Amino acid sequence: MQSKPTTIKEIARLLNISPSSVSRGLHDHPSIGAVTREKIKQLAKSLNYEPNRAAIFFQKGKTYTIGVILPELSEHFFSVAISAIEDEAMKKNYTVIFAQSHDHYEQEVKLVEKMKNQRVDGLLVSISKDTANFDHFEKLNSFNIPVVFFDRIPPFNNVHYVACSLVSATVKAMNYLLRKGHRSIGMINGPNTLHASEERKDGYKQSISFNRLKFDPSLVINCDLTENGTINAAEKFLKHKRKPTAIVVFNDYVALFLIKYFKKLDVINNFEIVSYANLPIISYLDHPPVASVEQYPYLQGQKAVNILLDLIHRPNTENQAYYNAIVDADLIINDTNE
Repeated sequence: MQSKPTTIKEIARLLNISPSSVSRGLHDHPSIGAVTREKIKQLAKSLNYEPNRAAIFFQKGKTYTIGVILPELSEHFFSVAISAIEDEAMKKNYTVIFAQSHDHYEQEVKLVEKMKNQRVDGLLVSISKDTANFDHFEKLNSFNIPVVFFDRIPPFNNVHYVACSLVSATVKAMNYLLRKGHRSIGMINGPNTLHASEERKDGYKQSISFNRLKFDPSLVINCDLTENGTINAAEKFLKHKRKPTAIVVFNDYVALFLIKYFKKLDVINNFEIVSYANLPIISYLDHPPVASVEQYPYLQGQKAVNILLDLIHRPNTENQAYYNAIVDADLIINDTNE
């Protein structure tokens, strides 16, 4: 039968001193003499005493735990971000709890409630593609649980966030294709609920306008980021009166769906594709995207967790400005003919 863990009260009884004296001695308080401190520590060691972490956390008002809610842990972008979050949290002696929304708003709401009940000190979030209401995050304010969004962020500035410069990244992608001679360029965008979709569209329109071309809204198609959604968008382009010769797609996963479908129809050589995220796997494809936007997930995760830890350690600061950190993106060229 497993014995009960040693307590401060038991050490105090064996040494015939008060529990408070034992506690102070274990923490090298100057009010406890050196000889008594040594006796306390030696006895605690011999009895395999371990501090009651829950009691310590309760006393300090912190659990030294942060929560992270992501759409999919299996996505390479988020797995890299997770590595950064864990690395930085470990340096500050924080434990990290990860959870997946699976890109569903209802699941995200439930996870926020669970994280609150776990008494996390703060929360990092990349929102689901369905999230259009943010009440579940605002409720955390009354519990003094700060939230930092990263990558997929709400469409307003009065939140703390870290994100990539997607407007300028899309301008770079579009200008690259225009320099290659393309004049009819399609875009398979994400859902309208995602702020990142609006940013991509803004970059697309800016590049078209700057190059004195006419913006055709029918060449920008929103999809739900699934394979079926990608195929539906592809079919619209194939039937379009201004059939595009190049397509900018929301991310590398959508690019993979599109390439698979175009290969099946044997039209893959009729299009050049540019994507986002720069997944390592795309370099192994027979027909990879000619370029992909590097969004630096490790740096985003690193910045996000450091902002969150700063908020945790400086709570309730009146008139505190919101952290709005932007990570510059780069266009990585994969075209071997460049």
